Amino acid sequence: GGLGSPALMYLAAAGVGTIGVIDDDIVSVSNLQRQIVHADDRIGMPKVFSAAIALKAVNPHVTLRPYNRRLTAEIARELFADYDLILDGSDNFATRYMVNEAAVAAGKPLISAAIAQWEGQISLYDPARGAPCFACVFPEAPAPGLAPACAEAGVMGALPGVVGAMMAAEAIKEITGAGESLRGRMLVYDALYAENRVMKLKRRADCPVCGGIRA
Repeated sequence: GGLGSPALMYLAAAGVGTIGVIDDDIVSVSNLQRQIVHADDRIGMPKVFSAAIALKAVNPHVTLRPYNRRLTAEIARELFADYDLILDGSDNFATRYMVNEAAVAAGKPLISAAIAQWEGQISLYDPARGAPCFACVFPEAPAPGLAPACAEAGVMGALPGVVGAMMAAEAIKEITGAGESLRGRMLVYDALYAENRVMKLKRRADCPVCGGIRA
């Protein structure tokens, strides 16, 4: 979606050798406001195949693996085992929890971001290396209506571009070992007031997902 589009474009442009993308949706006209990997003439096409066209146009040397299906708990662990790093730009808590559990089980670092209206947040979750997992920070999903998806609450079109680019930047840093990552920290970006806040995060010893993992 909105986060995956810029993340994919920048990772392909950076020369990340193998990129897998999974989604079961098709491109609609309402996506084009923020999902820059798609185009008007690809409306109705499965999003993963539309993304493949765009990424190949940017860098034909990248190996892109499109999975035109819904990510489920049954396939997530096996799928994640083929990759070094997981990026989650989904728009609902059920998927985020499922992705987190699969990433923890596979021992893979997870860059997860979320957006709504004018605000976005991003962190790198990695209990295998001492950082909390997503469930440490969000032990329970918010009550219905408190954290609506973009389709319900709306989103300023450029916001996912900013936060999706942050996801790509964190991925490139993680791959190359450059700088200081968001492992154990969360960055919150407020586009309406042009403010950034960074919060330190800690693992929960009683976390049902990663509590038994030793870093």
